[in-house]
Amino acid sequence: MNLKTNIYMKRLPLLILVFALVLFSCSRNKQNATPAGNSGPGRGFAPGSAPAKEYAVIKLTPQAVTVHQDFPARIEGQRVVEIRPMVSGYLQDIYVNEGDRVKKGQLLFHISNPIYEQQVITAKAKINSAAADVNSAKIDVEKIRPLVEKEIVSSYRLKSAELILEARNAALEQAKADLVNANTNLGYTYIKSPQDGIIGTFPYKSGALVGSNSTEALTTLSDISSVFAYFSWNEKQLLDILYASSGKSMEDKIKTFPEASLILANSKEYNLKGKVELASGLISTSTGAATFKAIFPNPDGIIRSGSSATVRLPQVKDSVFVIPQGATYELQNKRFVYKVGADNRVTAIPVTSIPSDNGKFFLVTDGLRSGDIIVTGGTSSLRDGTTIIPREVNEVSYYNQVK
Repeated sequence: MNLKTNIYMKRLPLLILVFALVLFSCSRNKQNATPAGNSGPGRGFAPGSAPAKEYAVIKLTPQAVTVHQDFPARIEGQRVVEIRPMVSGYLQDIYVNEGDRVKKGQLLFHISNPIYEQQVITAKAKINSAAADVNSAKIDVEKIRPLVEKEIVSSYRLKSAELILEARNAALEQAKADLVNANTNLGYTYIKSPQDGIIGTFPYKSGALVGSNSTEALTTLSDISSVFAYFSWNEKQLLDILYASSGKSMEDKIKTFPEASLILANSKEYNLKGKVELASGLISTSTGAATFKAIFPNPDGIIRSGSSATVRLPQVKDSVFVIPQGATYELQNKRFVYKVGADNRVTAIPVTSIPSDNGKFFLVTDGLRSGDIIVTGGTSSLRDGTTIIPREVNEVSYYNQVK
């Protein structure tokens, strides 16, 4: 055996091993090969040759569905009045309790200040003194008049006496006016309710020094026979609602707004409906929102001024398609559904939608047409171009649930 033959015999096992590895690799590649296909937006690889699976589908028909929008609101009474003292003094008596319902004219507070009582006494004394002066002046006139008629004294004496009588009468009227003022000031020490309503809190207690220049009012009085629920719409919401409403002017459009509901702090819906009105004709430059108010009757006084609530407004969506949320998937802030074609192949379609009130459905406003068939669930296992076995379900059952 020569040298070349010896080298060849040594390398033969290595060549056999390399040839075996090449054959094994080719065999694996042939087994893993699959037909080429299309892939949906971000939904993975192309479908393989696996048997078609059955999926539930619905055939779409447009529906009219009412959805609701909620807006945080603050509650204020129909009239809220600050009760402030007109005179200074010590708060002697409080005749009502915080939260009491009071009637117009009912006594609320008594402010003690002896100076106003003294002014009444002084004014009465001045009236008595002025009345005596008037009587004295009358006697002088009556005494001088016969003397003038007999030409015993000059007529100037009578004229002077009559002028003195007029002055005394004027002083009497002034004294009477002072008594009226004194009684008015004394009356201010007794504070009465200017209207029916609910008493607020008392920042001052009995014995506190109060006056017309006090920082805080004695209390607030709220007329809550009707309440205002103030809420805001941003500029986009306002424009959308105005465009969807009939009427030419904003006032006409607001009159056509549907009745509002009020959701109280305990998440219960108030049993009476309210009417929406414009509270401010301007859009705030700081918040970019316009303020509205909904007026609700409150005959039982259940809703109190200062409380928080939610205003709920209905909005009818015409010609929308009701689909379950499981029929969609989201990709890059877009929502897609799988539409079934004539050959039972699915195609990913982007849609524009809004959620239903119960959060189980989407109301599709754009992207689909009447008669389209879409897959209702199991979209995570689908790919664009997959062939399925459709099993149609009744869309009415979905629609009844969203209502």
